[in-house]
Amino acid sequence: MANDALAQKAQNFQNRGRQALESGKYELAMEMLMQALSFAPDALEARRLLRAAQIAKFRQSPPSGFAKLGYIFDRQKILKLAKQGKGDEAMAEAEKLLCKNPMDADNIEAAVKAAEAAGKPEAAAISIEAAYSCNQNDPALLERVATYYMLAKRFDKARDAYVKLSQLKPGDQRILQLLKNSEAQATMSAGWTDAAGKRGGFQQLIADKEQAKKLDQANKAVITGDDAEQLIAEKKAQIEREPNNMNYYRALARIYVQNKRFSEAVQTLESALSLGSVDPELDRMLSQVRTQDYEARIAALKAEGKTEEAEVLEGEKDQFVFDDLYARVERYPNDLRLRYELGLQYYTYGDADPTFYDEAIKHLQLAQKSPKDRLSALYYLAMCFLKKGQRDMAVMQLEAARDQLPMMDDLKKKVVYQLALCAEEKQDYAKAYAYYKDVYSSDVTFEDIGERMMELSKKLSAG
Repeated sequence: MANDALAQKAQNFQNRGRQALESGKYELAMEMLMQALSFAPDALEARRLLRAAQIAKFRQSPPSGFAKLGYIFDRQKILKLAKQGKGDEAMAEAEKLLCKNPMDADNIEAAVKAAEAAGKPEAAAISIEAAYSCNQNDPALLERVATYYMLAKRFDKARDAYVKLSQLKPGDQRILQLLKNSEAQATMSAGWTDAAGKRGGFQQLIADKEQAKKLDQANKAVITGDDAEQLIAEKKAQIEREPNNMNYYRALARIYVQNKRFSEAVQTLESALSLGSVDPELDRMLSQVRTQDYEARIAALKAEGKTEEAEVLEGEKDQFVFDDLYARVERYPNDLRLRYELGLQYYTYGDADPTFYDEAIKHLQLAQKSPKDRLSALYYLAMCFLKKGQRDMAVMQLEAARDQLPMMDDLKKKVVYQLALCAEEKQDYAKAYAYYKDVYSSDVTFEDIGERMMELSKKLSAG
């Protein structure tokens, strides 16, 4: 078949796959997009759409725990093909595996190795970035993402991943060291780019002992004192040379935060945003720094025994967090993470104003579209409905969340516990006991579950 005909066939399948994905028909979308790739393996847009469909399908109905056994054999087959130099075949098998579970870190690694064996680094990046964008709270996956970016010499991406990882694991010195390494590599990479084309540029860069000293400083877990002042001066100079490079503003703000110079960090981030850059992550960082500033001042007041002043400032902080989230939702109405966070704020203060529960429901319903926050959003939706006295609506959300949570983690414990409370209120004691038992078998210390089971056991025994 002529190349033009193959390309047209691939485009037709890609269009049908896109339509199915947008309609929520994920199985059909995967089928169509796999067909598109069979005609045009280098079609990156089809591969991106396929990854989106795979993730959406996985979120909708996660596989059972036993499925992981099958993944092992699939991965072995993929890695064997990759070692044999059959990269294209390995990639085809990898896509089949990702249709089963696109979020498993080992599955993603197998897909990356297949793409690298086929000489298609762009396809490897799609697998990494799709998982990263949809599951930034999985430390194991996040670290693999960061490692991949380091190996691929995409140091700015690696640094961003390590920043998020350090937030998930605060105080982890190993992660902080890796973060500093990535920042140093990003800085050096930028220096190499600047030196390219200049006679003796690279040699001069490597021989520059002052640069080596700065990199050594950047590798420290926490930068303070004279080292901090030197790096602050360096970052300011970089900003002056490249005022539109947001990475320099981030780095400077991070040094200020490490040294608890929050007002200067705020000024730095405000300067960056004043340039007109639409950067939700920079905006989020500014909000976090302002919150840290409040918390530091509150802690200082408490240490001085000024309890009443601390309480007043605590109230100011809570109001700031609420107002700031509201404003950011106005700026970024399609940011589902912000919708989720604002929904939680409305839920938190619902007892003070019952109309807040309606506002919470509005935002949490939108947040359900986020693969990352969908299940938590369902839980808090249920809690809002319970506060409004709509128990049947609450049970619907709780059952939907329960059915999509494969493991009895903290969220599932809360979901099943609430289902038990709802059953107990309806005097369906047998069902309530069964729910409590599910949680109890995983965590005997959860809430007041032991006492509740004991009371229900007496009621059931009494007939």
